[in-house]
Amino acid sequence: GFLSESSHFSKICTENKIEFIGPPPETIDAMGNKSQAKKSMKKIGIPVIYGSDGLINNVSEAEKEAEKAGYPIILKASAGGGGKGMRLVENVAQIENDFNTAQSEAEMSFNNGDLYLEKYIEKPRHIEVQILADKHGNVVALGERECSIQRKHQKLIEESPSSGVSETIRKKLYKTAISGAKATNYIGAGTIEFLMDVNNDFFFMEMNTRIQVEHPVTEMVIGADLIKYQILCHAGMSIPSWMKDMKIRGHSIECRINAEDPDANFRPSPGKITSFHMPGGMGIRVDTHVYSGYSVPPNYDSMIAKLIVHAPTRKEAINRMIGALDECVIEGIKTIIPFQKQIMTDPNFQNGNIDTSFLNNFHYKPGGYI
Repeated sequence: GFLSESSHFSKICTENKIEFIGPPPETIDAMGNKSQAKKSMKKIGIPVIYGSDGLINNVSEAEKEAEKAGYPIILKASAGGGGKGMRLVENVAQIENDFNTAQSEAEMSFNNGDLYLEKYIEKPRHIEVQILADKHGNVVALGERECSIQRKHQKLIEESPSSGVSETIRKKLYKTAISGAKATNYIGAGTIEFLMDVNNDFFFMEMNTRIQVEHPVTEMVIGADLIKYQILCHAGMSIPSWMKDMKIRGHSIECRINAEDPDANFRPSPGKITSFHMPGGMGIRVDTHVYSGYSVPPNYDSMIAKLIVHAPTRKEAINRMIGALDECVIEGIKTIIPFQKQIMTDPNFQNGNIDTSFLNNFHYKPGGYI
């Protein structure tokens, strides 16, 4: 929850001799402020996207910085995440309205309306590296995740490894992520996120100082429980030696199952689940808190389950996911399962031709799986 990224909560735990499962408060503060995090990474030589050198205080400053960066630009909430307080600005005519909208949304979502500005990279891949750090200065990178299938900046499908990352780029990503974690005195599990352009150049975007929703795909390809090792690192254990030479095994894909109706422009679908059946078997995992008879409330995030598959190859993982989605039975509410099925069978997705704009050009056929 929100306390996982609260430096105040981390500090209270430390003061009361309670081991907080997360980094020290100074690290949370340094990385939680997206604008400050970029500055920190830039200082140690990690490539960052061109943008404002700090916060943007008003529309006039935003216009000046946007002119320097060149349109399109993106406005982001400094304290944000999950696509909240974020606006893509194509030209100067949009900037005043988008600035005010992003600021209001950031204030409402995070009680902090601070914004910063970045040059918008068109058609990038969203690649993130899972890191684990112990209290003895050891840091390892445990594979990368492809998170480019997004709707309104919210991830829908994640994979490990990325079909767009070569072994050469992978080594560079790992080295960069480890450097970033060491520079911030990181402890525990965390994720360093990058945008990678069409030239395979990657840029630091942000660091999440917590375990993430999509961590199961990493667990599937490394064959280890990340939560277990996160806790052990905070208990003072050194990272096991095998993790330093860890090899990715096969391919894993995760679909987030949200209580939304794709036939009605993804309208939220709260209500009582009258029937709930999830698939099982070799290479299939389900993480969920819901059950038949459970009432999905309208107050929170719409995700009700995570469906994860693992197979020797990406092609086999896609086929396994299609079969697993077919076996899902959730009645009483609408879910995005039909939408997920159509993505899995899309030729561009199957060929790995994906980036963060994928869904802009994806034509969903309402009425179910066709």
